[in-house]
Amino acid sequence: MLVLTRKSGETIRIGNDIRVVVVEVKDNHVKIGIDAPHDCTIHREEIYLKIQEDNIRASALPKDVADALKGNDTK
Repeated sequence: MLVLTRKSGETIRIGNDIRVVVVEVKDNHVKIGIDAPHDCTIHREEIYLKIQEDNIRASALPKDVADALKGNDTK
């Protein structure tokens, strides 16, 4: 992991298309701004993990449906 030190108003570039700006540093909080292409999804880590969990849960088939699809219908 690359760790950089920046002051309020300073910028970090990621590739050619993404710019991260330190907007404000106050107490124990850092406010950042991100300029990125519209097709680049940006989420806070906790939101990203929740989306991943929801996607896994949504893609899981109930056991009875999975059994029926495999031809193991027990009815």
